[in-house]
Amino acid sequence: MTAVPPPVSPSRTTCASLLHELQIIWDEIGESDSERDTMLLQLEQECLDIYRKKVDMTRKYRADLNRSLADGRAQIAAIAYALGEASSFSRARGTLREQLSAVKPVLEELSLKKQERVKEFSVIMSQIAKISSQIAGDGVAGSAGEDARVDERDLSVKRLGELKSHLEELHEEKALRLQKVNSHVSIIHDLSVVMSIDFFTTLSEVHPSLTDQSAVHSKSISNDTLARLMALTNSLKQEKQQRLQKLQELGSKLIEVWNLMETPTEECNKFDHVTRLTTSSGDELLRHGCLSLDVIEQTEAELERLNVLKASKMKELVFKRQNELEEIYRGVHMDVNSDGARQILSSLIDSGDINLSDLLSSMDDQILKAKEQALSRKDILDKVEKYKFAFEEDKWLDEYEKDENRYSAGRGAHKNLKRAEKARILVGKIPSIIKSLTAKVKAWESEKGVPFLYDKVPLLHIVDEYNAQRQEREEEKRKSREQKRLQEQHATEQEALFGSRPSTKKPLGQSTNANTNLGTPINRHTGTPLGRHGVSAAKEHRESGRANMTPVNYVALPKDDSVSRKN
Repeated sequence: MTAVPPPVSPSRTTCASLLHELQIIWDEIGESDSERDTMLLQLEQECLDIYRKKVDMTRKYRADLNRSLADGRAQIAAIAYALGEASSFSRARGTLREQLSAVKPVLEELSLKKQERVKEFSVIMSQIAKISSQIAGDGVAGSAGEDARVDERDLSVKRLGELKSHLEELHEEKALRLQKVNSHVSIIHDLSVVMSIDFFTTLSEVHPSLTDQSAVHSKSISNDTLARLMALTNSLKQEKQQRLQKLQELGSKLIEVWNLMETPTEECNKFDHVTRLTTSSGDELLRHGCLSLDVIEQTEAELERLNVLKASKMKELVFKRQNELEEIYRGVHMDVNSDGARQILSSLIDSGDINLSDLLSSMDDQILKAKEQALSRKDILDKVEKYKFAFEEDKWLDEYEKDENRYSAGRGAHKNLKRAEKARILVGKIPSIIKSLTAKVKAWESEKGVPFLYDKVPLLHIVDEYNAQRQEREEEKRKSREQKRLQEQHATEQEALFGSRPSTKKPLGQSTNANTNLGTPINRHTGTPLGRHGVSAAKEHRESGRANMTPVNYVALPKDDSVSRKN
C-alpha cells in the first residue's frame, strides 16, 4: 500500500510561487493571453509526462517485487513438495518488502535441506548404479557414479527409503552372484582336474578377473559372466559324461574281446584303470586325469589292435550270413543292395565300433525275418509266375497269328497249332488271373501296410500297365477287323457293279488282303519289369483248308477286358 500524501506538499508550493513569478514576468514582457495559455499547457503536459514516467517506473518495481515474492513462494512450495513435506510457510501480512523479508529465510532453510537430501540421494544412487553396472557388466565401476543423476522432483523420505531397500537387495544379489561364481569356478576346477584340462586358461576365456586371486571382491558377476560360467560348466559336465561313457564303452569292449580271445590277466591289468570305470557313475569321485584324452586315445589304440586280430576270425562268418540273406531276397524278387550291405559290414567290422557277436545275432534275426517275408509272398509270387507264363504265351500267340505261312506244311507246324490252341485257352483266362492276383496283392498290402514290390516296382502298377496295353491292343484289333470288313464290303459292291475279277490263287494260309490292308500298323510294345510284353492279336482262322479248327471268339475278348478293367 502507498502512503497518502499530505494535503499541501512543498512541491505544490514551489510550483505556485514559480507560476506567480512567471505571471509577473509575462506582464512585464507583455505576453498575450493566447501565448500564455499555450505555455501553460506545455508546462502542464511536461509535468504530466514526468509524473507518468515516475508512476510507470514505480509500477514496474511493484511488479518485480510481486514476481520475486511469487517466485519465492513457488520455490518454497516446490522444494517442500519434493522433500515430501507440508509447506510451513504461511502468507505474511504487510508491505511487499516485509513479505519478501519473511520469505527469504524460509527459502534458504529449505534450499539447504534440499542440498543435503540431494547429496544423500546421490550417494545411494551412485552405489546402486555401481552394483547395477557390475551385474549388467556394461560399464566400469569408477564411472558408474557419474551416470547416477538425481531426480530433484522427488526427494521424499519415502523415495529415499525405497532406494535404500533397493540398494540392500542389490547387495544381496551381488553376494548371491559372487557365491554362484565361486561355485561354478570350484566345479570347473574339479572337472578340469579329472579331464586334465588347463584350468586357468579355460577360466580366463570366460573373464580375466576370475583368475585374479588378489581381487576376490572384484570378480565379474555380470549376467554374461554367469551365463558363460554356466555354459562352460554344462559343457564340461557333458564332456565329462561323454568321456566317461566313451571309456565305459571301450572298457566293455576290451573285456568282451579279452574274453573272446582269452587274453592273459597280466595284459588285462595294463588297462585296469579303464575297465574299473565300467561300474562307476558320473557322480563318483574320479581320480586325477582318469578321463583325459590321452587315456581315451591309448584305450582306442589297444582296442583297435585287438579288433584287427578278432576281425579275421569273425569276418568270414558274417559274410556267410549275408550270402544267405541275399539268396532269400533274390528268390522272392525283393530289393537287396548287395554291394552296399557288404561295404557297410566291412566298415563295421574294420572300425571295431560294433560287437561282432551282436552283429551275427542281428543277421540271424534278419534271416528269420526274411524267411517269414518270403513265405508271406509265396502265394502271390506263384500267381505272378502263372501270369508271366500267360503273358509269354499271349505274346507268342500274337506273333504266331501274324505269320502268313503258319498253316503251311512245314516242320513243327502241328506242334505250333496245338500250342496255339492251348495259348488261346490260357489267354482267355488272363482276366481272371489278373483279378485273382490283384485281390491277393491288395489283401497283402492291406495287412502289411506297405506296397508289394516286385524287383523295386509296385506289382499293381505292373498289372495296371499290362491291362492298359492289352486294352490298346484289343482296340487296334477291333479297328483292323472293322476296316477289313469295310474293304470286303466295298469289294463286293464293286463286283456287283463291274463283275468279278480273275484273282490269283494264294498259298494256303496267306492273307487275301495283305496288300490292301491300310489299318493301323502292328504295335510292338516293350515289356514291363516282369518281361517284354507283346500285343496279343488272336486273329480269326482263315476258312481255307482249316474247316475243322474252331475260330477264336473275338466278341468275348472285350468282355474279358472289361472284367480286368473293373479289377
